[in-house]
Amino acid sequence: MMMIRFTKMQGCGNDFVVIDAVSQRLYVNAEQVQKLAHRQLGIGCDQLILVEPPCAPENDFFYRVYNNTGEEVEMCGNGARCFARFVVDAGLTDKTELRLETQKRVITTQLMEEDDVMVDMGTPVLVPAQIPFLTPYQANVYRLEVDGVDHMISAVSMGNPHAVLVVDDVETADVAQLGPKIEGHRQFPEGVNVGFMQIVNDNEINLRVYERNAGETLACGSGACAAVVAGVMRNLLKGEVLVHLPGGTLKIYYDQDKNTVLMQGEAIAVFSGRFRAL
Repeated sequence: MMMIRFTKMQGCGNDFVVIDAVSQRLYVNAEQVQKLAHRQLGIGCDQLILVEPPCAPENDFFYRVYNNTGEEVEMCGNGARCFARFVVDAGLTDKTELRLETQKRVITTQLMEEDDVMVDMGTPVLVPAQIPFLTPYQANVYRLEVDGVDHMISAVSMGNPHAVLVVDDVETADVAQLGPKIEGHRQFPEGVNVGFMQIVNDNEINLRVYERNAGETLACGSGACAAVVAGVMRNLLKGEVLVHLPGGTLKIYYDQDKNTVLMQGEAIAVFSGRFRAL
């Protein structure tokens, strides 16, 4: 039976099983993803990443991501950094700047000094229908009713949907209870990642993220980007922000003139191995 090579990677504690699907033939379904991601019976990870050939010749690779519950998702910012580090370390490219196709957009990455990778996450999407978020108007802040209580959120897509709430203290925020209720809210027909943001100052925040179909994770790169965009729109933050997550810190740069978001943070290989093809 065929053995498949993999590398376990992490970015700010958000961990991934990364597989070269360019030189290896691999069939993946939801059950197989769940088995590989299981922390007692498999390798263990938040998400599975496949490195695939690009669809368009001007791009370098296709970046495919699955949550540990088996669903394919559009995008993961921390995973993009690990992807960029992996393809160079695995000898799949010698380029330090890459164009990666995802389900909904093309992103670019650049290897930096030490273990850091910079990702150009592209343009934040604020039009409700494109997030998607069901509301008759576009605004910087929306009122979202949960169990009879109104919560003020911002809605942003960074290639995947995010709802961002401002809280007094992330340590006491009701992430475990409120996170899943907003994640599956009827106004987010495709579900949503939920960010709980504490403003430290106008260049620094603390953030916890309840990720769609995954629960709370140690870090969420696209969630960090969405939080900074929301904070800038609400005049709470400036364009260059340190985002402290439970697993580490990211640097997010939101250029409003160019309307693009850059993310910088670590991407570290933990170990490599082989598993028997399922």
